[in-house]
Amino acid sequence: MNKLQKFASLALALPLSIALAACGGGATAPAPTTTSAAASGPKSGTVTVWCWDPAFNIYAMNEAAKIYNKDNPDVKINVVETSWDDVQTKLTTLAQSRETKELPDIFLMQNNAFQKNVINYPEMFSDFSKSSVDFSQFPAGVTAYSTVDNKNYGLPFDNGTAVLALRTDVLKEAGFTADDFTNITWSDFIAKAKVVKEKTKKPLLSTTSGSGDMAMMMLQSAGASLFDENGNPTISGNQALLKSIDTYKELVSSGVLTEVNSWDEYVGSFVNGNVAGTLNGVWILGSVQTAKDQSGKWAITNLPKLDGVTGATNYSANGGSSWAISSNANYELASDFLAKTFAGSKQLFDTILPSSGAVANWLPMADSSVYAEPQEFFGGQPVFQKVIEFSKQVPKNNTGVYYYEGRDAVSAAVTKIINGTDPAAALDEAQKTVEFAMK
Repeated sequence: MNKLQKFASLALALPLSIALAACGGGATAPAPTTTSAAASGPKSGTVTVWCWDPAFNIYAMNEAAKIYNKDNPDVKINVVETSWDDVQTKLTTLAQSRETKELPDIFLMQNNAFQKNVINYPEMFSDFSKSSVDFSQFPAGVTAYSTVDNKNYGLPFDNGTAVLALRTDVLKEAGFTADDFTNITWSDFIAKAKVVKEKTKKPLLSTTSGSGDMAMMMLQSAGASLFDENGNPTISGNQALLKSIDTYKELVSSGVLTEVNSWDEYVGSFVNGNVAGTLNGVWILGSVQTAKDQSGKWAITNLPKLDGVTGATNYSANGGSSWAISSNANYELASDFLAKTFAGSKQLFDTILPSSGAVANWLPMADSSVYAEPQEFFGGQPVFQKVIEFSKQVPKNNTGVYYYEGRDAVSAAVTKIINGTDPAAALDEAQKTVEFAMK
């Protein structure tokens, strides 16, 4: 079971009204050669979809099919359960064998892998230029994941907006509220977190040792990246990255963030009350809510921002996925289906939210009465509505083709820096590692 599946399974086990879960070369892709999706009247035909996770993505796709079938009863949405690893393997294999006829009409892609696939395999994708999708109704920081040469190749689905979730009862014991941790800097956070630890003996945060996720969230919160607009690594001398790692190191050395050895230990640290908060993509709240005895004792807010970094904000993201239309698609039908469901139906997102915890990236959901409902577990906060508002402010950054290689190299550098290696030297080594991989 991959991480996205694990999070979605957690959400299914939660009370329906509060469930949340996870879902995480320079060639130019060809424009679709099929006709516009603007034709009127009911459609007919079959749309084949590859995606994973029956409780999350597949459930959402089947609910979208029900809504679309109300006006288009002769359209069949054929969902083929395909794990993320298999989607990636199939794309690579079909691209290398030039067997694009084996592609489905629509397939799901993890956001951080989207650009890499479009750039490496442009013949596998259609862009959305002839669709009726209004991409201004999605956060720019999310559409950027699947944008290449100013063309949109992905329709954002599940929300990976980052949140800071805190135990309000622990904060109260230390003389604070969640408002005291809203719209602050990391230096402010560390100073207050030290007080919390001194008075309650609890660190505020935890993370898995050797993971670069927190540093990467800090980096994106400033709109910075590991690569420039041409895809060249910018790890060496990257001031926003240096500040992110320096902040992370201070979190660890001050004792307000504790490193653990595994994902299960990470989840257990806040579920068991060993730490008083967590910082991650919104999907982590599914794990938070497994601690039913803590209902009403949590609140969410935005992230601290980096001190002294140009462009720093209190918003970031971690994870998420988007729908792609293949080059083998019945483009008119596939694009019309997506435009009228995942980019046009409040009913769809209102329906799937309680059962799966799939939080939309589609910004009109900020006005949804379902999203505005207070969540008992989080002290009556309208959590879903807040997340949509946060998502509007997540900065864009360039993931590029070698995002995962860059992230892994930076993760290794963070571990070395924590253990005493000079930060500049560690990042120089990470830069060389990525440059070698690119060769």
